[in-house]
Amino acid sequence: MESLGDLLRQMKSPRFREESQKIAGRLLSDPLVLELRAQHPELTDQELMTNLSKLYQYVGDRGHCDNCPGLDNCPNDFQGHYTKLSVEPSESGAKLYDRKTPCHKQLTRQHEQQVKQRIHSFYIDERALNEGYNPKEIVAKDSNRVPAVVQIFQYISETKQNGLSPQGLYLEGGFGTGKTFLASYLLHELAKVGHTGVIVYMPDFVEDLKSMFQDNNRMKETMDIMKHTDLLIFDDIGAENLSSWVRDHVLGSILNYRMNRKPTFYTSNYSLADLQKHLSFTNKDGEEFYKGERLMNRISPFVKVIRVEGENKRGGMSNK
Repeated sequence: MESLGDLLRQMKSPRFREESQKIAGRLLSDPLVLELRAQHPELTDQELMTNLSKLYQYVGDRGHCDNCPGLDNCPNDFQGHYTKLSVEPSESGAKLYDRKTPCHKQLTRQHEQQVKQRIHSFYIDERALNEGYNPKEIVAKDSNRVPAVVQIFQYISETKQNGLSPQGLYLEGGFGTGKTFLASYLLHELAKVGHTGVIVYMPDFVEDLKSMFQDNNRMKETMDIMKHTDLLIFDDIGAENLSSWVRDHVLGSILNYRMNRKPTFYTSNYSLADLQKHLSFTNKDGEEFYKGERLMNRISPFVKVIRVEGENKRGGMSNK
């Protein structure tokens, strides 16, 4: 490694000074620097020469951005940021300042991360929440479900304009018609404008509740999250192996808190009438019509039913 003395001697050498002058000349004649000088004629040659390193970084960053290889391969010193110059007046004349500014791709990624942080999922395949959503592709994917998609788009638009209402949606349809995908899309779009959301896969959630019996803190934390989130989705309700305790003390408590406050959404293979039959029966206690009806009184009045038609994207039997 060269000593400081050797480095200083090189800096004093005619060759070093000549090379430095060439670099300075190229920088000062660069179109970006000429544009800067045209916009700020108050900048002196001395101020520019004093800040050659800032000019060098500015020109280099802009060149990289013009030929952007993607955010993950950004060659700038501060990934996802470029050097931005500003000129401010001072007692000794115009001064040149630089700052690192996030590019639009970095801002987009930051926004996407903020959206993800607003969404909490229980037992849901994260791909349903993280994949890109294209409204045109959603409409074109299956013409049979277009009426349902239009209603979901309308709900999203109205919520963005008017804020949350207590009314949610009940997406009813056969296997593999895209109910979970559409519910996740709704959650993602409303999270983009600041709403928090939770999506719960009911069969696994009900099974996991058994392990929470001995962990009251975890139980309370989970229920509080579901009570207070802006948007709550119970995915595949009706497919769970229900107990009276889960129905009356977990679902009943969550829905009792949310009704008339915040919207709750559901996806199901059942109609509302068939869901009531499901909620009225448990393996241990048999049929309990009034308890099922009590829970349905916290569901039916607070949802708009949307029938999701379409082909079974998972294969198997077709949906009619």
